[in-house]
Parts: sequence; C-alpha cells; structure tokens
Amino acid sequence: MSSKDFLKLAKVGEGTYASVFRGKEIATGREIAIKKIKIGQFKDGLDMSAIREIKFLRELKHENVIEMISVFPSKKNLNLVLEFLTTDLEYLIRNKSLIFMPGDVKSWMQMMLRGLEFCHRNGVLHRDLKPNNLLISADGTLKLADFGLAREFSDGSGKMTCQVITRWYRPPELLFGARAYSSAVDMWSVGCIFAELMLRVPFLAGETDLEQLKKIWQAMGSPTEADWPGHTTLPDYVVLPVIPKQPWHLHFSAASPEAVDLIKSLLAYDPYQRLDARQSLAHQYFQTQPYPTHPSKLPLPAVQVARVMDPELQGQNPKGGKLNGNGSENDNGAGARKRKVPPSGPDGQSLGQGERERKVARKLDFGA
Repeated sequence: MSSKDFLKLAKVGEGTYASVFRGKEIATGREIAIKKIKIGQFKDGLDMSAIREIKFLRELKHENVIEMISVFPSKKNLNLVLEFLTTDLEYLIRNKSLIFMPGDVKSWMQMMLRGLEFCHRNGVLHRDLKPNNLLISADGTLKLADFGLAREFSDGSGKMTCQVITRWYRPPELLFGARAYSSAVDMWSVGCIFAELMLRVPFLAGETDLEQLKKIWQAMGSPTEADWPGHTTLPDYVVLPVIPKQPWHLHFSAASPEAVDLIKSLLAYDPYQRLDARQSLAHQYFQTQPYPTHPSKLPLPAVQVARVMDPELQGQNPKGGKLNGNGSENDNGAGARKRKVPPSGPDGQSLGQGERERKVARKLDFGA
C-alpha cells in the first residue's frame, strides 16, 4: 500500500517526533489513523521505539491488539497506518459519570488478558501496560497498544533493562534492578490495572522509585525470604522498614472472594508465583456470575473524540506516565452514556463526582 490508498483528513495530534492525522482507507471507507514519524528528527535514523512498534505490530495480529494496516515512506516521514480507536481505559476510569458494573470490569480484564496471552505465547513482552495504553474501539473492544518498549523473550535468562514499565505499574523486582525477567513483569501491571478498575484511582502511586517500593510494602506488607526467595540479592536492593501484612479484602471491601484471589495471585511478590495470562483467564473469577459484559454493552462516552496522549501536551506522572501525579483528576464526561443501576457488586465502584470533560485530540503514542 502507498499514500494513494489513503485519504488524510484532519490533524488530531502533534508532538516533537510525530504527527497524527485522522483519515480513511479509500477502497473500504474505513476510518484510520495515520502517524507521520519525522525521520529527520533522529540523528541515527528511526527512534528505537518506532522500530519496535513496527516490528511487533507486523507480527501480532489479534482482536485485542491494535492493528497496523500499512507502513509506507514519504519524503520526510515514515507513515504508519493504524486502526482508529476513539478512547482508552484511563479515560473511562477517570470519567466518574460512567458507572462500572462487575461484569464490565470482568470484560475489560478478559480482553486485556486475551491480548496479552497472545503476545506472551508469541514470545513478546509488552513492558508498558497501563490504562492509557489499553485503547477502546467504537464497538467496545479493548486493544493493547504502544509497543515502543516491547521486546522478545524466551526463557527469561537473558539480561534486559530494568528501566521499563511506568512506575505505578512496575513490579518490585524491576524496582530492585532485576536484569533477568519474563512475562511475570507484565502480569504485575495487569494486577495494578485490575485494582485501578475496582478503586477508580491508581492503586500504587509513588513519586520516586523508593516511594513506590514503600507504597507496595504498605499495601501488601514487607516480603520475607519465604514470600520472595532471593530478593535481597537483587542489584539495587534496599532495606525498608518492616510493615505487617494486611488482609487483601481491606483494600477491596466490595470485591468478591474470586476477585480478591485473582488480584492477590497477580500481585504476588515472587515472580514465579504470579499467575500467567493463560492461568488468569482460567481463574474462577471468570467462571462465576456475573459473566463478562459483551463489549457492545460496555459503558462508553456518548460522544467519543480522539485524545492526545503526549507528555508535551498534557500532565505527566513520574517515569513517563501520563496520569495526574496523584491520580485524582477526574473527567466529567459530559454527554456520557450513564446507567441507572447503582454501582453495587464486587468488581467496580463509582467514587466521587467527576470534573469537566477534556475534549482534546488523541495521538497514538509510541511512549518513552
């Protein structure tokens, strides 16, 4: 395919290295996003995150992974043609006008895990799972996006960087400098996202790496050698004050026993004890009522707009996150589709009143 196959419409976002346009595929009329990467901005060719994104999106074709339709060059740009997705999970979580029912949370979790299981089965770590990298299509389908930090893995024995995954979703082994790891790092992020879906605010929101570890200790209690064998030998290990363990249900008082058990299994200190994506999908949580809501019935804003997600254009949390630093800023979602049923049930809560909706352009971001 070439530029002749696509009609470029309005610009919906721009950053230092790329611009994003809304467009259409001429042959089908399908709505698309065209990301124009400015090649001249890089001294040594393309940025590595762009190379990773292209490589993995060429290989990963799944209902719950964003589709890259085409790549073609132009004079000063490399153009990525992606399916156009109208919102993301962060926007839904922060939009307190939307009411989450238990089956809704279960549906988002199931779609996320299906996409991730496919990635892991094909030897790919995502390494930057967070709500604003989980995009939502107009029909409610959740899709993994932003593969700029992804990489291949096999048995976890090779050395890799620990400077991946936005801090609030980063597992303790990476905070302690682990260089050998596998899919368990993504599963910790899944657990943090699950908690955020239930609480409607980030579960573990530290401003520094040390504070992040303290937040984890405070929520889960200090790990012992039995909990996590060998953690004291990790390269950046630091001694922290001992904090007693608390029952998990104190954090998620409205959650079902199955939901609590799943989140506890995802946020296990020992990476070898965390459930993988396939095991998580088989967990009893997904086998009990209420069953996952059909994607077409999930809560979505009535008027969906493309939104910019770029550190230059909106608030940025530590280590490359794009949430407000304290996770407290909410969107009102004016015109949002509401459901009259109050938020009762194990997995979803609607907390507090929303603020006004921000209507800004959405850019599909490669990330840091």
